[in-house]
Amino acid sequence: MRCLVTGGNVKVIGKAVHSLSRIGDELYVEPTEDGLSLRAVNSSRSAYACFLFAPLFFQLYEEGSLDPEGETFRCKVLMKSFLGVFRSLPSLEKMVEKCLISLNPRTSRLVVQLHCKYGVTKTHNLSFQECELLQAVFDKELCANMLRAPARVLVDAVVHFPVTLAEVTLGVSPAGKVSFRNYLDEETELSRTMVTELCLSEDEFQEVQVQHQSHVTFCLKEFRGLLSFAESSNLPLNIHFDSPGRPAIFTLSDPLLEVHLVLATLSDPNSSSQIHSTTLQARPANGAFPMATPDDFTGDDIDSYMIAMETTCEEGPGLPSSPTFPQRHPHPGAALESESSAMESDLEGAVPGTPPQKKFRSLFFGSVLTPSQAGTHPGPSQDVLAEDSEGES
Repeated sequence: MRCLVTGGNVKVIGKAVHSLSRIGDELYVEPTEDGLSLRAVNSSRSAYACFLFAPLFFQLYEEGSLDPEGETFRCKVLMKSFLGVFRSLPSLEKMVEKCLISLNPRTSRLVVQLHCKYGVTKTHNLSFQECELLQAVFDKELCANMLRAPARVLVDAVVHFPVTLAEVTLGVSPAGKVSFRNYLDEETELSRTMVTELCLSEDEFQEVQVQHQSHVTFCLKEFRGLLSFAESSNLPLNIHFDSPGRPAIFTLSDPLLEVHLVLATLSDPNSSSQIHSTTLQARPANGAFPMATPDDFTGDDIDSYMIAMETTCEEGPGLPSSPTFPQRHPHPGAALESESSAMESDLEGAVPGTPPQKKFRSLFFGSVLTPSQAGTHPGPSQDVLAEDSEGES
């Protein structure tokens, strides 16, 4: 794999890495026919982000040769190592003229070369680990509520919350009221806590679609990272969400770039909605999924939510010119398609007097086998429960 980034797009890559560094400690690099994919997932599997840069984004893009099974080589590197290459964003903008990223499985190194002014070249040889495909299946069209707003509006909204705040609650009503409020659990003493709530008018949003009143609570750290990237790129942010416990999906869309951020939300113990489970399966050659085995956690007293990760693409007639990023050379367009589902079980057998636990609906991640491996390496699905978000800070 070889890709060449020039001009201001070098800084865009750097900002994307900075946003992903707020998610996880490892960066998943996957060159595909539809562009270069950079992904990250946190340790508790409650946050997932994907930046897909189309081939038009690069001055030169070579996907690389396929292995005997028809798969491209993919790897993961330490986020700290990759972030060190793009740590100083002002320096990237002033000094770096182009960036060459190459991946050669034979050399076992991911090479990043920064070609700076005055003929200076900085070469970074990063060790990597070969990994399996990290996929997510979610369908934002199934979410009942959707908000679209300029990134600046949302940045001005969350700036009122302290940096140490872990979670924020987003609320909407059919009357058009949109509010952000710091999250308070049931153990918090209101008399000793400052409550901050900011209400926004419907006129401040480019689009508001609210089918029913809802309040969802998600991590603020990852949300701020995406807002920073959206503001610098001058792209509107789309927020798709439903009832508490279902994932909140944040998207940015441009002909040369597509961004997805999926955050788990706090479950509502008073909610009676039934959410069905989703398991991760290998897609057979005929395109159909096998029947999922019964879940072992259906009788457990711990709420769990699972999302399988997958990205599918379909060819389009061609990409329009991007108003944000410079276009390089023609390439077919790409579209992301996904599915989602979830499971919820009631809390039973609790010891009287035990304080309620703060739980995030967990995202489910796992390995995806190729069609040839699916028949020889069957394996049951497993649940990964999210940790308390306070451990993420």
